[in-house]
Amino acid sequence: MLENPLVSIIVPCYKQAHFLPETLQSVLDQTYDNWECIIVNDGSPDNTEEVAGKWCEKDSRFKYLKKINGGLSSARNAGIKISTGLLILPLDSDDLLHSNFLIKLVPELIQDSSLAIVSCYREFFRDKKENVFYQEKSLGSTYQDLIYENILISSCLYLKTCWEEVGGYDEEMKSGFEDWEFWISITKRGWKYKFVEEFLFYYRKSKNSMLIDTLKNHVEDNIEYVFKKHKEIYIEHYDMTIFYFLFLIRRHRATEIKIKNSWEFKIAKIITKPFRIFEKIFLKNISK
Repeated sequence: MLENPLVSIIVPCYKQAHFLPETLQSVLDQTYDNWECIIVNDGSPDNTEEVAGKWCEKDSRFKYLKKINGGLSSARNAGIKISTGLLILPLDSDDLLHSNFLIKLVPELIQDSSLAIVSCYREFFRDKKENVFYQEKSLGSTYQDLIYENILISSCLYLKTCWEEVGGYDEEMKSGFEDWEFWISITKRGWKYKFVEEFLFYYRKSKNSMLIDTLKNHVEDNIEYVFKKHKEIYIEHYDMTIFYFLFLIRRHRATEIKIKNSWEFKIAKIITKPFRIFEKIFLKNISK
């Protein structure tokens, strides 16, 4: 592979035009300069087109694609289809890259033929990049380290040939976890991944985000979808899969017991008792 390959950075944007300039500035600040950045307007109702246009005028390496809304997987796939780089970097429109992100990760990926994906340590921040409230270090290298928990961030650097091999991101997954499924699709074929042990990625924690909605409303459905789609690897690791499900059941039960034993629950139960009595009387009367 070339020593200085072109990296295609794919930035889908939907209702986040207000974050987009800061994200694109972190791309422009890269010390590795052989990149193109494709801003994908996924049918966003805000001024994404106006913001993207200014950045395309500022630097010819920025490109713009507009499409009807189809979700994150669809937007990423659309951007990658028109990309020309050998390496791909998905980047959400509210997250930020360290200026040395590419110059640190690109050599790791191109120098080891067993690797398909390279990631790094990440920091979580609120409002400003300096307001870091959590740091995450992950370890692992094969799909076995990945199948029960997504330890890779969505913004990993990877080979475009792997995207082609697995057929891109699954566009049926519109409620999150699409990146986890994508990484499993790649690594179960024998490809490995690696973590650069530096904090080179900044994840913005917002009150309202797709991830928060996913964690509140779609976790079980998404896990079921992934397990069924890749059932052969979960059957292969049957004992560990059963252990994982029993762990989830025990954790859920422990949480229920903790809530029921809390003072808040007991007080709420006392307060709502009259309403429950009234409800029983009401239902009894209307059933006569």
